[in-house]
Amino acid sequence: MASKVSVVPLKTAIEKDVRIIDALLRDQEIVICLNRKTGKTRSLHFKALYDNNNHFWLSGESSWEYYIDDLVYEKLFGKTADSGAETSAGPGPVQVPDGTTSTGFGPEYFQLAQMSLPDRIEHIRGSRKRLDKLMAVKPPDFDGMTEALVDTSRDAALINRATLLEAIRFGDEEAKLHTQDIVESTQELVRSTARVIAAEIFRDELMNVLVMKSNGTVIQHMTRVFLNGVSFLSYYNDLVSHSSIVNKLRIAFEKKYKKYYMRLLPHLHADDLTLERVFYKGLRAIPELEFQHWCTGFLIHDIGKVSEVEYHEGESAYDRNVVVDHIKIGYNAVMKKTDYPREAGLITGYHHEYYDSPAGYGYFRAYLSWYKKENPRATRDYCITFELEPIMDYQAMAYFPAKVLEIVDIFDSVTDPNRKNRKALSPERALVMMREEFIEKNLKLDPVLFDLFENHIREKIAKRDRFL
Repeated sequence: MASKVSVVPLKTAIEKDVRIIDALLRDQEIVICLNRKTGKTRSLHFKALYDNNNHFWLSGESSWEYYIDDLVYEKLFGKTADSGAETSAGPGPVQVPDGTTSTGFGPEYFQLAQMSLPDRIEHIRGSRKRLDKLMAVKPPDFDGMTEALVDTSRDAALINRATLLEAIRFGDEEAKLHTQDIVESTQELVRSTARVIAAEIFRDELMNVLVMKSNGTVIQHMTRVFLNGVSFLSYYNDLVSHSSIVNKLRIAFEKKYKKYYMRLLPHLHADDLTLERVFYKGLRAIPELEFQHWCTGFLIHDIGKVSEVEYHEGESAYDRNVVVDHIKIGYNAVMKKTDYPREAGLITGYHHEYYDSPAGYGYFRAYLSWYKKENPRATRDYCITFELEPIMDYQAMAYFPAKVLEIVDIFDSVTDPNRKNRKALSPERALVMMREEFIEKNLKLDPVLFDLFENHIREKIAKRDRFL
């Protein structure tokens, strides 16, 4: 290295204590970047590199190596030591002002990331046992259960994120071995969570409790989207299985919905456009195993999300390149480094698709564009599929659980009372805004699914108002 500055490899420093990431962000430290091919160096802020890719120092394909000044290294490790954690003997209490960190994942992240892999696995298994035990309590302990749902879902998402960041530096097969028990224990927890939320007493008030617990961090958003997504899927399944909703939608389709889907499938004759043409093989209930796979995808859908990135916050806070990157990071990590179900991976890579709107993005856009170029006569004759293959075979435009997640994700973003750049909307106002902006003006969300979601939320609001 041409520079005479004494340096330490960034990767080495982070592997010694992952909490150094927080210190580098907080203190706006400089990273020295060395190009192995040219020998040239440049200095960049750690935050700029991290916000573009939250594991940039692990990229084996890059020609760049990253270092921090030896004096910075000593200063930062002095700070991390002062926090009270033992870097070699395991985690200790991490003190973070105001209960948050600059990475947006909360103080719990650093505690869980410092755990050994066996301890993380046991933590998730303990979370499942906690839910199962509370589920058996009669009469139900509503406060205890909702508290447990938030805590266990948050911790599972954080543990998965920390473990995947470790697995990224391994080969694919080694990474799958590293994550195997985390994957299995997380799926067991998801099954328990889904059973709890299916119990109507918990589902009805869950949304209000989650909003009250918001502290504006990324992980709270991820937790709320997961739990409210499971809640809506449970509501949908009950509705389709135990009511005449499908017949009602079929009857209303001509007058209420056809005009929207003609915009999506203009090559079809109007007489051919029916509810069954919109939903590949028709609307149906979700089988238990598929339901669990989708819920798992909901939990890990934002696993690639970078720090301090605000979504749906307007132009002043929106960096498209950074936002799009979380899709690629999450999809590649889930599909290549774990044995999570393919359904969970597709949700991770496809949950901001927005019906091909230019504002949308997804991991498969390049593939679908290539497919159309190679097969110019190919047409997608359905809007939504419950199955994976019609997406990849260029038959359907969107994946059912991803379209559900889009709605829940946006709703949570605009109603979060701690969002930074705009005032939060009430649930009622959020529904009105979403219909105007995401259906009437720009058809990004699915009209049928949005109506079902709106009914779901308005029923919750009505029950809340009766209670008050």
